[in-house]
Amino acid sequence: MSGVKSQPIQASLGQAEKHAAQRNRSALMISLGILRYVLVIVVVVVLVFPFAWMLLSSFKNQIDITTSRNLLSFTPTLNNYRNVFEQQNYLLFLFNSLLVASASTFFSLVLGLPAAYAIAHNKRMTWFGVVLLTARIIPGITFLIPWYIIFGQLKLLGSYWALILSHMLVGLPFIAWVMIPFFESLPRELDESALIDGASRFGAFFRIALPLAVPGIITAAIMAFIFSWNNFMFSLVLAGDETKTLPIAIFNFLSYSSVDWGGLMAAAVVITLPVLIVTLFVQRYIVAGLVAGAVKG
Repeated sequence: MSGVKSQPIQASLGQAEKHAAQRNRSALMISLGILRYVLVIVVVVVLVFPFAWMLLSSFKNQIDITTSRNLLSFTPTLNNYRNVFEQQNYLLFLFNSLLVASASTFFSLVLGLPAAYAIAHNKRMTWFGVVLLTARIIPGITFLIPWYIIFGQLKLLGSYWALILSHMLVGLPFIAWVMIPFFESLPRELDESALIDGASRFGAFFRIALPLAVPGIITAAIMAFIFSWNNFMFSLVLAGDETKTLPIAIFNFLSYSSVDWGGLMAAAVVITLPVLIVTLFVQRYIVAGLVAGAVKG
């Protein structure tokens, strides 16, 4: 009889232990979920705070910016933006940045996409990929003096072409190396079918490979554009008075004796906002391109 009674007791104890384990597991999952949300909030605050502070400061006067107690309590003003666009001629600098970034990205795509396709389909051209990778790894300042001498001899110093070609020094290798895994992952049967149907190698490239690699192309183009937009070093040395880009023109608010913090913040917003808007609108393409490249590569 005692053995018969002990079985229900053991079964109830086992069920109690299972319920306790489930409760502990549920509590652990809830704790991990809370911790994950806390970490996400901390990262978002750390990343967003500098831009939020910059944006608020762009609507403050000099006194409010330099006084810590006026962080949120201040009278907004648009004088900083008037200074940027009316007195500092930032529309010209904005046009220069758009022209240089768009042109350097376009020409990098024109040269980088066929190069990536050729390297992906011809193992004997691996050495060319190594050359591109070397150009990407070497610091840009290494090429600055040779660029300056070459452009000086060609009478191109201070021209748009000097900036476009120098920005391609990084954009072109980046685009090629991002696109190589995409082209390598494409089924060779597609190219072979196109060739059998009478298409040339360039025809197979334009009609088959490029449409299938659109996510990677968008990702590489956006990254190259952002690099060119933010580039400071090449523009500082190679740009002229009429070809200054936004990162260089920001020096107009700095002097030996003082800093126009309001104008500086407004100019920084002008530089950051276009890239931020573009990134927000195309972020799903960037994520899709990076994920596809990671899976396919």
